[in-house]
Amino acid sequence: MSSFNKKILSKELATASLLASLLASASAHSVTIGTFDNTTVDIGGYVKLDAMLSNFSEGPVGTGIGRDFYVPSLTPVSGAAADSENTYFDMHARQTRINFATNSEIDDHKLKTYIELDFMVTPNGDERISNSYSPRLRHAFIKFDNWLFGQTWSTFQNTASLPESVDFIGNTDAGIFIRQPQIRYTSGGFQFSIENPETTVTDGGRVVSDDNEWPDLVGRYNLKSENLSLAAAALLRQLTYNSTGTGGSVDDSESAYGVSITGKLMLGKDDIRFGINSGSGMGRYIGLNVSNGANINANNELEAIDSTGVFASYRHMWNSKWRSNLMYSRIDIDNNTALSGNGSTKATYSARINLFYSATDKITFGGELAHANREVESGADGNMDRLQFTAKMAF
Repeated sequence: MSSFNKKILSKELATASLLASLLASASAHSVTIGTFDNTTVDIGGYVKLDAMLSNFSEGPVGTGIGRDFYVPSLTPVSGAAADSENTYFDMHARQTRINFATNSEIDDHKLKTYIELDFMVTPNGDERISNSYSPRLRHAFIKFDNWLFGQTWSTFQNTASLPESVDFIGNTDAGIFIRQPQIRYTSGGFQFSIENPETTVTDGGRVVSDDNEWPDLVGRYNLKSENLSLAAAALLRQLTYNSTGTGGSVDDSESAYGVSITGKLMLGKDDIRFGINSGSGMGRYIGLNVSNGANINANNELEAIDSTGVFASYRHMWNSKWRSNLMYSRIDIDNNTALSGNGSTKATYSARINLFYSATDKITFGGELAHANREVESGADGNMDRLQFTAKMAF
């Protein structure tokens, strides 16, 4: 056999091996597809169903992401009084996700790629017939030794402190929760990154500006000591807004910052997760953008909005299959009501208790009871109570 034919045969065998691995992973829920030319290819993710019975003390509620998962800014505080029309039952499988990863070691360099998709907060869904939803990009990054290039969790966010929740997030009110493009360098416990900027401003309503001249800067230190892990992070950003409107021309920038201390304390098999996030102009970084980064003052200049969030959770392992979580999360916002008005959010909080049962290490069933409240500067407030069930199988 000629060397040319041998090369063709070798490629065909490699292709057949890849297809066989794909079929095997589909039937056996395997994580690793195979290893080819010093590169390991993995596939993972999960399928998840959520069913929710929600009651809102105020209305109108309408449709949208506030019915799919808890969004603090979407709890109604005015409108119809509580009645049966403010109770809703919803089901969806939109949190289902899939990821692909490659890991290589070439010329003493460690290389990794990672892509993850899900179907949350995307358009094109129709509950009448198909319940179809478009996929969205969650993560897409490259790792080269100590460098990361691409989109993933902000360096300002500590995912290890996220409580285990049936809901999409859990510590939503006070937690830093954001994914965005960035360049990150890691050295031991230290991490430094430049990240994609974006400014949200209150100018009549919410304005999302894309006028920034500088990236957001994040520095972080991770500390691990026996049963305690801590992450201390600092955010420095520039808020920028250029606009010409009926109120006059706005062309201004304002410095903003945030500090975060979060952690996890192991108590045998149980754990406590906690954090405090505080700053001026954090805006979209905290509470799913429950508050904007800045207001426009009488001189058509930006004035950063201060906010502070705290959260804590306790997870108890009843045995190898059953576990529960108790959690509380709150954010307080220091608005200048002369600029923001009395309808701006003053504070939100949520409390949750849940129970999970893992029949195997792959499939989990869970139930959660949640109570949430949003108060605006006028003193009006509204509540949300939600009973949620989930079934999730990982692969």
